[in-house]
Amino acid sequence: MAANIYPKYQSDGSRLGNLLEWFDVRFPLTSLWRAHLSEYYAPKNFNFWYFFGSIALVVLVIQIVSGIFLTMNYKPDGTLNAAGIPVAFASVEYITREVFGGWFIRNMHSTGASAFFIVVYLHMFRGMLYGSYRKPRELIWIFGVMIFLCLMAAGFMGYLLPWGQMSYWGAQVILNLFSAIPLVGEDLSIFARGDFVVSDATLNRFFAFHVIAVPLVLIGLVVAHVLALHETGSNNPDGVEIKKFKDDKGVPLDGVPFHPYYTIGHDLPAITIFLFFFFVVFFWPEGGGYFLEANNFLPADSMKTPNHIAPVWYFTPFYSMLRAMVWNFFWIPAKLWGVVAMGGGVVILAFLPWLDRSPAKSIRYRGPIFKTLLAIFVVGFLILGFLGAQVPEYCFFGLSWLPGAVIAQIFTVYYFLFFVTMPYWSKIDKCKPVPERVTFK
Repeated sequence: MAANIYPKYQSDGSRLGNLLEWFDVRFPLTSLWRAHLSEYYAPKNFNFWYFFGSIALVVLVIQIVSGIFLTMNYKPDGTLNAAGIPVAFASVEYITREVFGGWFIRNMHSTGASAFFIVVYLHMFRGMLYGSYRKPRELIWIFGVMIFLCLMAAGFMGYLLPWGQMSYWGAQVILNLFSAIPLVGEDLSIFARGDFVVSDATLNRFFAFHVIAVPLVLIGLVVAHVLALHETGSNNPDGVEIKKFKDDKGVPLDGVPFHPYYTIGHDLPAITIFLFFFFVVFFWPEGGGYFLEANNFLPADSMKTPNHIAPVWYFTPFYSMLRAMVWNFFWIPAKLWGVVAMGGGVVILAFLPWLDRSPAKSIRYRGPIFKTLLAIFVVGFLILGFLGAQVPEYCFFGLSWLPGAVIAQIFTVYYFLFFVTMPYWSKIDKCKPVPERVTFK
C-alpha cells in the first residue's frame, strides 16, 4: 500500500484501520474527533446544570426525524374536503388514527416542541447562573439567542400546521400585530400572511419555512454555537478559565477529555433519564392542555372565534408582556408598545454580556443583590408565563384586588429594569473572592 503522505491516522493493517486511513487522507475525521471529543478538555467540575446542552441536541434530532416522517403524510392544504373538513386538519387526523405508529410520531413531535423549550430555557438559565455569556464567550451567547429566536419562529410556524381552531386564531392575532409597525406594518402583515387574512397561502408559506428554511438556519446556528464553544472552552460553575494552568504538554490541569468522561459518564445517563421522562408521549401527550390545547382538536373555522385565544405555553411570558402594554405613550399606540415589549424581551438578552459588569461570573461568588434580583426575575418570568395563558380578566385566587393584568404589568416593567439597571447594581454588588482554579471534590 502506498505511504500515507498525510499521517493523521496510522493504520494497524486491519481492514477497519485501512478504511480509516483512507478516510483521513480525504476528510478530517480523526482530527475532528480529537478536537471536539477525545482531546477537547472540559472543566472537571461540571454539575447537573451542564446536562441540558447535550439534551437539547438530542431533542433537535428527535424533532428533525419525527418531522420527516410527519411530512410523508401531511398535506398543507387549507381548503375543505368532501366532508367539509380542512384537508390539513384531516391529514393530521389521518396520521394520528390511520398511519401505523402515526399517533406516536405526532405526539413525539408535539411533545418534543415543549421539551425543546423546557431544555433551552434551563440551558439559558444555567448561562445566567454561572456567567457563561461573559468574556470571552459573548459570541457563544449571541448564537444561543439567535437559536432561541429560530426556535420561536419554528414553533410559531409549526403550530399553524395542524390547522385547528387555536392554530388558526393564534396566527391571526400574532400576524395582525405586524400592522402596528409604522409605515411598513400593513404591507408586512399582508406579506407574512400571503393574503389579507390567514388562509391556504399562509399555511403553505409556514409549511415551507417550518420544514426547510428555519431548520437549515437552526442547524447552521447550532454548529456555529458548538464551534465557538470549543474555540474558547466551556465555562464552569466557578466561572474561572481552566486554560490558565496547563502541564508541560499543554493540557489544562483542571480539565478532563470530554470523551469519555462526559459523553459516557455524564451526558449519557442524563439523556437516558430524559428519554425515560419523554415517555410522557404515551400517557399524557396533551400536557394538561398546555402541549396540545382542546381547541386545536377542532378544525379551523374563520367564522367561529374561540372564547379565549392564547399561544402555546412557551410563548406566554412574552405574550403576557404584549398584553401588559395598555397605555399610549408619546403618541405611540399601546399596540405598538406591546409589539416592542414582546420583541424586546427576547432581543435584550443578546446584550447581557455587556450589561453585566460584576467582577465575578458565577453565582457562587456573586453578592446578595444579584441572587435576590435573579430570584425575583425567575419568579416574575414564571408568573408572566402563567398569566399569558389566562383570560385578561383573570384574578389570582378569584380576588378582585389581585388582578392578573396589574401583576403582569409590574413584572413586565421589572423584566426590563433587571437588564437596564444591571450595569449599575452588578458593579456595586459585594462579591466573594474568586479562586484561581476550579473547586472540585
